[in-house]
Formats: sequence, structure tokens, C-alpha cells
Amino acid sequence: MAGRLTYSGHAKAVLGLGLPLVGSHVAQFLITLTDGIMLGRYSVEALAANVLGGTLFFVFFIVGSGFAWAVMPMVASAEARGETAEVRRITRMGAWASILFAVIVIPVMMVSEPIFLLLGQEAEVSADAAVYLSIVGLGVLPALLVMVLKSYLAALERTQVVFWVTLAAVGLNVLVNYALIYGNWGFPELGLRGAAIASVIVNVASVLSLMVYVALVTPEHTLFTRFWRPDWEALLRVFRLGWPIGLTSLAESGLFAASTVMMGWLGKVPLAAHGIALQVVSLAFMVHIGLSNAATVRAGRAHGRQDRRDLTDGAKVVLFLSGAFAAITVVAFLLIPEWMITLFLNPDEPERGAVIAVGVGLLAAAALFQLMDAAQVMALGLLRGVQDTRVPMIIAAVSYWGVGIPVSYVLGFTFGLDGVGIWVGLAVGLACAAVLLLVRFWSSAVRAVGEVAEASSSA
Repeated sequence: MAGRLTYSGHAKAVLGLGLPLVGSHVAQFLITLTDGIMLGRYSVEALAANVLGGTLFFVFFIVGSGFAWAVMPMVASAEARGETAEVRRITRMGAWASILFAVIVIPVMMVSEPIFLLLGQEAEVSADAAVYLSIVGLGVLPALLVMVLKSYLAALERTQVVFWVTLAAVGLNVLVNYALIYGNWGFPELGLRGAAIASVIVNVASVLSLMVYVALVTPEHTLFTRFWRPDWEALLRVFRLGWPIGLTSLAESGLFAASTVMMGWLGKVPLAAHGIALQVVSLAFMVHIGLSNAATVRAGRAHGRQDRRDLTDGAKVVLFLSGAFAAITVVAFLLIPEWMITLFLNPDEPERGAVIAVGVGLLAAAALFQLMDAAQVMALGLLRGVQDTRVPMIIAAVSYWGVGIPVSYVLGFTFGLDGVGIWVGLAVGLACAAVLLLVRFWSSAVRAVGEVAEASSSA
């Protein structure tokens, strides 16, 4: 076929699309990181309430984001077929699904204190977390709409603006936090409430910025014209593709949340080391998330054209790129773990040595699952690109919860390997998911695209 991309051409396309997405995910991570640092410097109590309330917010957000993730492959596929009206329908109904989801969960976040108490949390922390969540919960609506517009722009391969808007959000978050948490520049000192208000402001500013950009740069899609008109058929398709994505993301985040709970059973020092190691691993994982988004878009376009060769060549390239970065992180985790851990510790911390000792072991265990973690998120991205989400959801749930968590518990507690055993269990669960998801992509999804292409050519 004339004009078919070489492997280097695929690599250039993936990196051109993926690097700004990587940057945006890193920037998004920095927003969470700066919240933690600034509240931690305000008070330990505020930080604890932020962690507790933020965790429940994240659970709702990650499930609701499934509809935004569904927009990405559907728009990419429609754009590849030149179906402008379909692009508009899918994006609008992705926003509708996100709005409806927010309307359902916001009332729950307004009255969250009984939930925290039911989970066995301390009464004072539960009360503070509920106050925080009653404010920050309002931000779930603009936050989900931001995700929809980011997915829409990524599908159109307009990722530079996604990066710059997210980076600007980091700066705005720091400034508003500084003013409202500590009471600087004549503003009242609001502490935890200030951080919550800052989060809502940042999400509203982000969605308004993206809306203005979309209206100016892609007027042909007229996304906001007669936005209130329902399109039930498109809404149903977005829902069918989106809810398994949300639950898959929840299953994976739940795996690491469960590991945090188990590390807490081991004591304060292992939990602190776990938190630091998880921050390091999460930062590296942002690269794979960005490349996975690029894989979704590229696979979605190949799926829209029913181009099996383009799909398989692009998949090989994105897996290679992700694997290469994973290999670099393996070397770093094994050679300079102590240096990375000390970045998070006060030099005068009395238990600094104990935390470093545990953390070094955890990063060594993390080195085991870098390639597998990269492979599973790449496979998920590719499968979303061909709009295959239900079976991957089942695979993820079984791998993370049916394999990963039980193995973590057995190795950590039954065999007495403590934190390292828990993290090796994570590696086993991620490896199981990676193998099954890759088999699903190569044996089922690729074959399905080939069969449709053959049927179309023979018709």
C-alpha cells in the first residue's frame, strides 16, 4: 500500500502524539504531589484528611473517567473514516455521560462522614475528610469534562494544548494553595478547606480553557451548539464502551490501594517506605500511561480504516518504546534506589535509615514488575483502540484481585516476606494481566480487524 509507514515512521508518530500526553500526565501527578507537600507542611491532620477524602474522590473520578476514555478510540476511529458528525455525537455524549455520573456521585460526597466511619477511620479525621470532600467533590464535574475534552483532542492528535493546559494548572494550583491554605496575600487562612477550594478553581479554569480552545480551533465539529439535545443511541454506545474501562481502572488502582492497607498492617516505617516507593513508581508509570493513550489513538485510527498491518506494526512499535523505558527504570531502581528515596526524607528524620532500608527492598521488587506493568497498560491501550473493553475488564479484575492481592498476602504474611513479599505479589498480578491481555490483543482483536478487512475487500 502506497504511503504505508515504516517502523521508524510509526515511532515518530507515536512519540509526536505520546510525549505531550506523557508531559500532561506527569503534570497532573505534580498537582497531587504539590497538594500533599503543601498540606503536609500545614499540618499532619490536614494531610491525613486530604489523603482520606482524596482517595474517595479518586475512586469516583477514576470510574467516571471511563466514559472519557471511551471517547478517545471512538473519535479516533470516526475521524479516520472522515465522519465529522460522528465525532461530534460521540464527544457530546461522552460529556453527557460524565455529567450524569457527576450528578449521581456528588450527593454521596456531600455526606461522606458515615462512609469513613464505616471503614474504621478515626472520628476526627473522618470529620475533616468529609468537610474536604464536601467542597472538592463539586470539582468532579469539571474534572470529568476536562477528561472528555482531553480525550477528544488526543484522538484528533492535538496533544500539545493538553500538555500546556495541564502544566498551567500545576502553577495555578500552587498559587491558589499558597494563598488559601496559609492565608497569604490578604486571603483568609483556610487550611484544608483552602486546598479543596483551590482544586475546584483549577478544574473549572482547566475546562474553560479547553472549551475556548476547542471552539476556536475545531469549529467544524460545533461541539457546543445545541449541546442540550440528547442523542440516546450515541450515549448508549459511549456507556457500553466506557463503563468497563472505568471498572478496569478501578480494579488496577484497587490493587495498589489494597497493598497500601497491607503495608499499614506492618507498621509506620514500612508504610512510609511504601508511600515513597509508590510515588517513584507512579512517576515512571506516567510515561507508560501517555504512550498507552497514544496507542489507543493510533490503534483507533487503524481500526477505523480496518488496516490490520498498520494496527500490528504500530502495536509492535509502541510496545518496544514502552519496554525500552521500562528497562531504563529497572536499571535505575536497582542502581540508585537510596538516592531516589532520600529525596522524600528530611535529613533530620530519626527513622530515616529504617525507611531507606525498607524502601530499597521495595524498589528492587518494583524492578521485577516494570516490564510487566508497561506491557499490561500498553495492551489495555491497544484493546481500547479497537473498542474491546469487556473481556479486558474481566481479565484485569481476575489478575489484580484474584491473583495479585492473594499472592501479596501469602508472600507478605504467611511466608513472612513483609513488604517485599507484598510487592512481589503485585508483580505476579501485573504479569498475569500482561500475558492475558497481550494474548487477547494478538489472538482476538487483530484477527477480528483482519477478518472485517478481508470481508470488505471481497464484497
